[in-house]
Amino acid sequence: MADRGYDAQAIVDLVRKRGGHAHIPTQMDRKVQRTVDPVLYKKRNVVERYFCKLKHFRRVATRFDKLARNFLAAVMLASARIWLRNYESTT
Repeated sequence: MADRGYDAQAIVDLVRKRGGHAHIPTQMDRKVQRTVDPVLYKKRNVVERYFCKLKHFRRVATRFDKLARNFLAAVMLASARIWLRNYESTT
């Protein structure tokens, strides 16, 4: 799953060589257009929006922590805050 910007034939061939199927929409100027499942593409957008929200946390965006376990803990805390923000009481 990728954006139109990754529509290089080399990337598509690499994914195919490793046993996968590339779900990458083609550029508009290509003669042969690949079809992409709209439901899958919509799910990709949800994941991208999550990463955008995650990057609002300075500690995660700047990779402040040098150890992988500390960075993962920061990502988990930021993810929990994002998740809780969706379930806050509005009353």
